[in-house]
Amino acid sequence: MSVPRDDGQAPVVPISAAPSYSADGGGDAPDPVAELLAFLRRRVTGDYEVDEFGYDAELTDKVLLELLRPLYHHWFRVEALELKNVPEEGGALVVANHAGTLPVDALMMQVALHDEAGRALRLLGADLVYRLPLLSHLSRKTGHTLACREDADRLLRRGELVGVFPEGFKGVGKPFSERYKLQRFGRGGFVASAIRAGVPIVPTAIVGSEEIYPKIGEVPFVARLLGLPYVPITPFFPLLGPLGLVPLPSKWLIEFGEPIRTDEYDPGAADDPMLVFNLTDRVREVIQQMLDQLRLRRGHAFPPFL
Repeated sequence: MSVPRDDGQAPVVPISAAPSYSADGGGDAPDPVAELLAFLRRRVTGDYEVDEFGYDAELTDKVLLELLRPLYHHWFRVEALELKNVPEEGGALVVANHAGTLPVDALMMQVALHDEAGRALRLLGADLVYRLPLLSHLSRKTGHTLACREDADRLLRRGELVGVFPEGFKGVGKPFSERYKLQRFGRGGFVASAIRAGVPIVPTAIVGSEEIYPKIGEVPFVARLLGLPYVPITPFFPLLGPLGLVPLPSKWLIEFGEPIRTDEYDPGAADDPMLVFNLTDRVREVIQQMLDQLRLRRGHAFPPFL
């Protein structure tokens, strides 16, 4: 049931009541033209739903994920493995490695979980994203929110599937020579949130993202000028200009590991720094082992197109 708003914007619905939109749809395929017109009409009239974070499930499925699916299926040829380890319902924290110069890995994981596991992924993003007005608005519309304790706790306690990349910019911006070597996982705030909510942690390994933009250097003074963590140099950027921004078609594998339970701890254990540190280190070790095995399983990063 939606809650009317007095500011003329779309009504707010509880997260648990937000609709889920499947890529398959099921049953007879609807007329695409009629479906598009109906979607546009709802956008104009405001007859659509968002949750308290601003998440618009229909917009995410019909626009963002629809744009990403060709990349997922045909460019990166992503294979999602061990989806059985993703809980079918209830809160869970998906913790993954972060890489690739640009955070495309987060978006590919969002497609995998939405389309193949039937779960909307609520990604926690760096504060840089939310300092940029347009990007901040789009991020919240598509289910993302600030990586902070308050938002993480609220989402997990409401039964959402939450995604986090503890390496942050240290991971996504590391040089190609350090590919698939996990960076430090920060202070373990994600583990504390999982303990407080009593939800499982799903360690996740992503192989393929490291090769899309091989970072061989950076331009620090330009990064400082633009207020960015780094401005990369790759074999094709800035040499080829905008064409250098096209990601290389590496082969991707995303594996979801066996969940690590936290409900055996008292919620107050989240305030025990040693426990949080040890569990954080355990999650990191599991993901590193998964990455090493998954790289061997994938083989060459650029197999011939079939």
